Amino acid sequence: MRKVIMLLAILATTMAYSQTYTNQYPKEMNRLAQKWAKKGAWRNGFTKASPAPTVNLAEFYIQYHRNPAQWKALFKWLQETDLLAIPAGRMPIPGTTLTVSVEDGDNWCSQEDLRKGKGSESHYQKIDFMYVVSGTEGFCRLDHETSKPLADYKPDRLEYAFQYDRLEQFTSIPGTFNIMFPCDWHIAKVKTTATSQRLRVLVIKVDYKM
Repeated sequence: MRKVIMLLAILATTMAYSQTYTNQYPKEMNRLAQKWAKKGAWRNGFTKASPAPTVNLAEFYIQYHRNPAQWKALFKWLQETDLLAIPAGRMPIPGTTLTVSVEDGDNWCSQEDLRKGKGSESHYQKIDFMYVVSGTEGFCRLDHETSKPLADYKPDRLEYAFQYDRLEQFTSIPGTFNIMFPCDWHIAKVKTTATSQRLRVLVIKVDYKM
């Protein structure tokens, strides 16, 4: 019986590690990106938050070096702006080609909604930089092995059919930010266990560079 339990535990671990939620890179690239992220040269004076554990640091490293002007401008604006005082809505970031959506609202996507396959998206042309200013935001990422596009790509959004039990679920709070690259098929504003579902979140669209 003990052998059976051990085999089941090994199988469960293997299945967990076989799930792919984002692009995979060689160990050397991951180590380089981790050192770069920790050193903080990308911050451009930004001290309000750090990458969440779910951020694909290798993708961040690559995209930052392909498009440093936008990333530097993004972090400079975040640092210099009173993010609680600015009005809700969509606006350009002055002096850049970036736009930011300041969203005041509630997490809306319930576990039942997830079981019904609602809320998924990914983007080809833009990166979603997501920063929770107040509250707690729930997220999911979709397993690449079992998720399939639902329909033709409509710029700049693609939706998916996915398996509920293969979702990676996590939360984002002030002090961290998430970045959803085209390889991160995701669902935002998932209801959490927090008492209040109210939040303010910023979504900044950054150009994705091939």
